[in-house]
Amino acid sequence: MPDGTLLLIDDEAPLRQAIARMLELEGYTVRQAPDAHRGLDDLAQHADEVLVVLSDVKLPDGHGLDLLPRYRAKAPLAEIILLTAYGTIPDSVRAMKEGAFDYLTKGESDDQLVVVVDRAVEKARLRRRVAELEQQVGAQYTFESMIGSSAALLEAQRLARRAAPTGSTVLLEGPTGAGKELFAQAIHQASPRRGKPFVAVNCSAFPKDLLESELFGYKKGAFTGALADKKGLLEAAHGGTLFLDEIGELELSVQAKFLRVLETQQFTKLGDTRPTTVDVRLVAATNRNLQQEAAAGNFRPDLYYRLAVFMVPVPGLNERRADVPVLAEYFLRFFAAKLGSRLRGLEPEALAQLRRHDWRGNVRELRNVLERAVILADGELLTTDDLPAEFHHFQPDPATTDANDRTLRTMEKHQIARVLQEASGNKMEAARQLGIGTKTLYRKIQEYGIG
Repeated sequence: MPDGTLLLIDDEAPLRQAIARMLELEGYTVRQAPDAHRGLDDLAQHADEVLVVLSDVKLPDGHGLDLLPRYRAKAPLAEIILLTAYGTIPDSVRAMKEGAFDYLTKGESDDQLVVVVDRAVEKARLRRRVAELEQQVGAQYTFESMIGSSAALLEAQRLARRAAPTGSTVLLEGPTGAGKELFAQAIHQASPRRGKPFVAVNCSAFPKDLLESELFGYKKGAFTGALADKKGLLEAAHGGTLFLDEIGELELSVQAKFLRVLETQQFTKLGDTRPTTVDVRLVAATNRNLQQEAAAGNFRPDLYYRLAVFMVPVPGLNERRADVPVLAEYFLRFFAAKLGSRLRGLEPEALAQLRRHDWRGNVRELRNVLERAVILADGELLTTDDLPAEFHHFQPDPATTDANDRTLRTMEKHQIARVLQEASGNKMEAARQLGIGTKTLYRKIQEYGIG
């Protein structure tokens, strides 16, 4: 049987009680109010419970059509059904335009009322579920959800927080894998545009001849294969935030069109003659020095200065090594739970190796390393043996090697061993890096007894 709370507002007590009784027999809890004033008070107190409001159109202290916005303000996620003794088409049309779920004539069909209420309850529950999911997703992408407390990360957060509520264009600068999209999401969630679309575009992921049509859209017949009108990603982000990752990859011709969007909030689709207006906030990101790219003629200077209204440097992992332990612990627990592993922590030496590593791939590389290590690990603690080969740097055997031995022969042996490790045992690659022939490398491996 259905369950859920309804609010019935009607000044005719016998009819109100009859409708309430009928809906209660269907399994609903029905709250009752004899006029708009008491109905609004009740709705304000029980907004979290009420799924559907059933309101008479003609109440002693208000008209149902005029009360629609007030009902919606008190309970934004509830559906509203208007009931009337004398329905008219103009009133019905107006009610639907104002956001009513339905407009019914009282007394016509009890079965129809039950069916409409069931559908309205189902839609209200769906709206609540969507709102909960949006809230959960939003909570994942906030400044508070970022992991780490290093000075570099906190400074980047401080700058991004200042920019978030302003609506100004933000340029995020940092290496690939540092978390620039996470910063863009956090800026969006901390802005007045949260709840509106967040559209992320990686400019390097599209072929250059397709990026323009993906961003701006096109009209039917604009080119061979354009069989229907297509909305671009700019329109998809209307009212919200557009995140352009790797904006340095934009072609100069597309840069010119984007400059116009930033200046006028207008653009012209391929094959169209009229401009399209959008309301979009831009957050861009790059791993290049756009100022140098502009000086070299690879990026439009006017677009660079328009983008660089507010710049936020996002630190790479090598700049925030203090965060490696807490990030490693987070990823270990995440993948252990996901993969059903019994891992519960890292051995001190494994953690020390993670801290010493040169993180050229930044947080993304650390995540991948931990996922692989969790798959390989057998015990309850992750060890150095579970880490990839590049973490197993050559260490001289103290029983056979003097710590102060700095002869050319010993240094050459250590260098060959280190390069072999970095090349994951690929002798051709190691020989190329060392600047020697492959036969020479094989000979020296045998000569030095390098395993």
